[in-house]
Amino acid sequence: MSSVRLRKEIKRKGKEPTEHQPEVILNNFTTRLGHSIGRMFASLFPHDPQFIGRQVATFHNQRDYIFFRFHRYIFKSEKKVGIQELGPRFTLKLRSLQKGTFDSKFGEYEWIHKHREMDTSRRKFHL
Repeated sequence: MSSVRLRKEIKRKGKEPTEHQPEVILNNFTTRLGHSIGRMFASLFPHDPQFIGRQVATFHNQRDYIFFRFHRYIFKSEKKVGIQELGPRFTLKLRSLQKGTFDSKFGEYEWIHKHREMDTSRRKFHL
C-alpha cells in the first residue's frame, strides 16, 4: 500500500460519506488473475448498492497498480454530472495471491510477484 491520503488530507472534498452502501466499479481487471482480484474486491462490499446515496468505490488497475478512490456523484442538470472525492485514496501493488485461507508457513500460492523476472519488460502486465 502506498500513496495513502486520508479524508482530512484531501483538498476540495465533499461532505461526510453517508451510511448508504456504495456502488463498486472495477476497471481494467481483464486477465485471469485480474478477474480473481476483482472478485475479491467486489466481495468486500454488499451486492445491493443503495443508489440514493450516490456513492461510488472505484478500483482501477493500471500498469499492475490498483488505485482506489471513493467518490460521490452529483447531478448538476439533466445532462451534466459532477463528482466529489470523499476519501480515502490509496494505491496497491499485488505481491502474492494465496489459495484458500491465509497460512504463512504451509499455504499454497496461486501467484507470486517475482521482482527480478517479472519487471524486465515495461509492456507486459499481469493484472
